[in-house]
Amino acid sequence: MEVKTMRPGIDYIGVGVGALIFNDKNELLMLLRKKAPEKGKWMIPGGRVEFNERLADAITREVEEELGVTCKPIKQLKAVDHIVDNQHWVTTPFVCTINGTPNIMEPEKHEKMGWFSLNNLPENTSLATRLSIERWINE
Repeated sequence: MEVKTMRPGIDYIGVGVGALIFNDKNELLMLLRKKAPEKGKWMIPGGRVEFNERLADAITREVEEELGVTCKPIKQLKAVDHIVDNQHWVTTPFVCTINGTPNIMEPEKHEKMGWFSLNNLPENTSLATRLSIERWINE
């Protein structure tokens, strides 16, 4: 008998985190995603919260894994519902600072990296990123 592994975001609601990282020009760091959900969209760094992991620890780990830099969460924003591509995630965005120069550390997940003005975001910005930016502006 084959045992099916339950997948977060698909078989049950996933819990995620995202990092709003700004440079000295107040531009937002985003990555162009290669995989679902939201393949082909620009999004902020982040990912899944692991079992028994605190949200702030998860964003610190995810930023280090994706960008190869140390991360310090400075503000936790209200969670956003991220329901897209037949997946359902509840994601908590953080405003973070980083130490070091970010690089794409997971090329299987991300195609490009860029810094963007909030007034000039790419048209193909992900839903979760747009919702996270709204949280930042409105809090």
